[in-house]
Amino acid sequence: AMFKTDRSNVNGFFLAGRDITWFPIGASIFSSNIGSGSFVGLAGSGAAGGIAVGAYEWNAMLCLYFLGWIFAPIYISSAVVTLPEYLRKRFGGERIQMYMSVLSLFLYIFTKVSSDLFAGAIFIREALGWNIYLAIIALLAITAIFTVTGGLAAVIYTDTVQTFIMIIGAIIMMVLSFIRVGGYEGLETSYMQAIPALRPANTSCGIPRADSFHVFRDPIDSDLPWPGLTFGLTIIATWYFCTDQVLAQRTLAAKNLSHAKGGCVAAGLMKILPMYMMVMVGMISRVVFTGKRKCLLLAVMIAALMSSLTSVFNSASTLFTCDLWQKIRKNASERELMIVGRVFMLFMVGVSIAWVPIVQSFANGQLFDYIQSITSYLGPPIMVIFAMGIFWPRLNEPGAFWSLMVGLVTGSTRMIMDFAYGTPLCGQDEYRPAVLYKVHYLYFAIILAAITAIAAVVVSLLTPPIPKNK
Repeated sequence: AMFKTDRSNVNGFFLAGRDITWFPIGASIFSSNIGSGSFVGLAGSGAAGGIAVGAYEWNAMLCLYFLGWIFAPIYISSAVVTLPEYLRKRFGGERIQMYMSVLSLFLYIFTKVSSDLFAGAIFIREALGWNIYLAIIALLAITAIFTVTGGLAAVIYTDTVQTFIMIIGAIIMMVLSFIRVGGYEGLETSYMQAIPALRPANTSCGIPRADSFHVFRDPIDSDLPWPGLTFGLTIIATWYFCTDQVLAQRTLAAKNLSHAKGGCVAAGLMKILPMYMMVMVGMISRVVFTGKRKCLLLAVMIAALMSSLTSVFNSASTLFTCDLWQKIRKNASERELMIVGRVFMLFMVGVSIAWVPIVQSFANGQLFDYIQSITSYLGPPIMVIFAMGIFWPRLNEPGAFWSLMVGLVTGSTRMIMDFAYGTPLCGQDEYRPAVLYKVHYLYFAIILAAITAIAAVVVSLLTPPIPKNK
């Protein structure tokens, strides 16, 4: 990949020369999404709450079709390098582009990088007993070498290889796990009986949920209410898969639109697998914990960690270089942009290393859960503006910008309250305001999207439309 593409310009380094075929695109989308955080997070959620969390992966199949047939054609025809650049072309002005780039970088550092390093640190510490600093720094150094030198092409082709490693390793683990527990029927029986002798101080008290084997759960009292999974999750997932730089950038690198669509279909088909090879394996681990598969798990986790981080580093560098640095240095040469892009990747590696002592402090995983909720509180307004920008021509720049600000304030308020109050542990009385424990975060995503859409319509109708010649 390093010799095949011209890495001396923006198009070659950040978009692999727009010459990638469908299968590497699909494999890169899948592996960029399924990082080490997904392996640990999905398995842990499955062990704690059952199969419903697998709906996140199946919902992604629908959103990947949205990406291939609705969003990618617009992005590709606009000839953009970044998605914030598309918003600038759609609405005019630069403040939306700048805001989106800064917010995306914030989300990458505080959700993607932190969650992957948290999961990697857990595995290295608990399963292998290695020194976390040395192991993660070594992995980041290897990751930085081919990301900084090879650009997106190297990332995509490496992701393709790592996808095979992840899938093959996870399937082997799945087969061995189901054999150990006696198949799906054995899992149904033994999971409901897997109550620890010492109750952990978490929200479930270590007791399996009665609806553990149901995807569609009670709309009021369950941990994942079915209306939230159906509608709220779709809003969040559409933002994640269709309007975020990391995954959409793969379709921008496609040889043509047909290859972009084919990559989305391939990634969608792969998303069938995590329910079985991550969620259910996590449920089995609650019943029978085996410590004899460390080498296999090591290969899978390293592949997942590296593929996810390389994608984040490349996309973050793309946003900073093309959306922010070019605003600071309007006449920057291609050579300067390439140097800045590579230096920013090294900066992201440094940020990742600095996160290691922080993620080590996530002793009970509670703060990790809070960090993941950030996307639920900040993502829906972005999805709404992209969708309305495509389907409603009357939406103008003031309407888009001020509705994003309304969404940011509303979502940030809920997020700060979540951080401030925390979650009651086993045996504790409910002490949070009703808006926190009665309004599930998936329901809040629906409310936040509606507030953003209403604000966008009102402001757009009260201000002049975009001239037809622009």
